[in-house]
Amino acid sequence: MLSGLESKGMNVDGYIRQVGVDPSALKTPGHPGVTPMQYVALFYALLNDVKDECMGLFSRPFKPGSFALTAREGLSAPDLRRALKRMSAALNLLQDDIFFSLQVNGDEAGLHMQTIASHSPTPVFAQETMVRVLWRLAAWLLNAPLPIKHFDFTYPEPEGSEESYNLVFPAPRRYGQAAFGFWFKAKELETPVSRDEPALRVFLTDAYTQIISPPRDFGDMAQKVRNHLMRSYPQWPSLEDVAEHLHTSPSSLQRHLAVEHTSLQWLKDDLRRDLAISRLSSSRVSLVQLASELGFSDSPTFQRAFKRWTGKNCGAYRRP
Repeated sequence: MLSGLESKGMNVDGYIRQVGVDPSALKTPGHPGVTPMQYVALFYALLNDVKDECMGLFSRPFKPGSFALTAREGLSAPDLRRALKRMSAALNLLQDDIFFSLQVNGDEAGLHMQTIASHSPTPVFAQETMVRVLWRLAAWLLNAPLPIKHFDFTYPEPEGSEESYNLVFPAPRRYGQAAFGFWFKAKELETPVSRDEPALRVFLTDAYTQIISPPRDFGDMAQKVRNHLMRSYPQWPSLEDVAEHLHTSPSSLQRHLAVEHTSLQWLKDDLRRDLAISRLSSSRVSLVQLASELGFSDSPTFQRAFKRWTGKNCGAYRRP
């Protein structure tokens, strides 16, 4: 993530320390890496200062709001085919390095990403980010899985990373291709876009946590509950409210969640932790206001919960 900014001469050590990581240790072989939330918090902290949603990876910055504009173009379409076409058109206006297009080859369709300057290959991280973000955005617009047949990349196959790549790109990966992108069954193009503007506004409050960090499998019922909690934010519905929305009884809902090894309270806390970290990292919101937004009675109660969730005080994630 930092490669684009470092290639432009930016010293990012202060930002790395801000999310609780020692910059020198991070560069030492054998370092265990960072948590998903440290990763996202670092992204938010940098985004606020560098004003570039693609972190210096392209010849001109993706100004804040570029991702939201792209998502709204997809939201305005009736189905996946036109969503990908409209998002491609928006992305082609927002930058000069990659040409985006929807392509159909027989029973396969794909979002095709072609580097424009053949002498200047698209960085590995930029390829992986564009493929991952646009695939997961497309699936979000459909409110349904978008199974992938294969992911394509132009760089050679990396060594020793099979496990991590399987998590982030859960389908066959083809390396050394002429272009990069993701491919799926062409019949999926007729799938309708089923999100609306209120859902998009909620999604955009913390889109980077959902799209950048590795996906988490909450289980079918747990995912429905989490989606309802996100749509309700900043309101926090009770067990009875959630059960009524899902057309079930509170006891039945509790049983379903228990089978999936979770509970309404755990899902609430998981979402509140994610929202708290993103808000602390990207704004100057007061702890009193944030506590209220997250459904806490007062700031000290929120701060104790935050320390329990993350092992750190709120100040560890607060932007300088």
